[in-house]
Amino acid sequence: MSLIKVAGVSKHVELADGSRLEILTDIQMSVDAGEHLAVVGRSGSGKTTLLNILGLLDAPSSGNVIFDGVETGKLRKPALDRLRGNSIGYVFQQFNLLSGLNARENVMMPLSYARGAAFWRRRLLAEAMLDRVGLSHRLDSMPDQLSGGEQQRVAIARALVREPRMILADEPTGALDIETGTSVMQLLEEVTTENGAALITITHDPGVARLARRQLRLDHGVLEAEEASDAVSR
Repeated sequence: MSLIKVAGVSKHVELADGSRLEILTDIQMSVDAGEHLAVVGRSGSGKTTLLNILGLLDAPSSGNVIFDGVETGKLRKPALDRLRGNSIGYVFQQFNLLSGLNARENVMMPLSYARGAAFWRRRLLAEAMLDRVGLSHRLDSMPDQLSGGEQQRVAIARALVREPRMILADEPTGALDIETGTSVMQLLEEVTTENGAALITITHDPGVARLARRQLRLDHGVLEAEEASDAVSR
């Protein structure tokens, strides 16, 4: 069974002049646990809106988002917040690290809302995840003391520390050089595969998209399978 299924999702907004702007149209997609899917699209294609809907940060105008068999549109906000916090991790293009916290403290942040052992062991879990991404020597470093690649690895550790079932990576290499970006993507896929998590990469970069097992293209709010010739066999 699919980990996440998007069934007939559309999204529109009402403009001040009374007209309606269609952002997403009848989106159909599903992603299995352990799968790496890339969604490719130019700026303005609706990628951010789709990401927010997949991440349960925004609700569609119509259609359903089903996560592990649960119709999320039927959940009340507290239950939706718990599902998102426990099951979904985010890796952003601009890292979004908290400038007043060191690397360890940034990775600990998601565990501040955990319950039981995860809360009480949050320091050890954060240190273990930073070690996993090769930053055990940078635990006490502040974000402005880290390179771009190191900051992104901290962001990955933060996204993975609660062992979420789905990772959403929004232009994860956009602020990095090619070599560092490739290394970050390899690390992200390696760690999520080991954890059995689904990885969905939202990108405009065909090179990043080709690292995924499957590619979809979002164009003017319509989602289609990418041409087979553009994909890399895995």
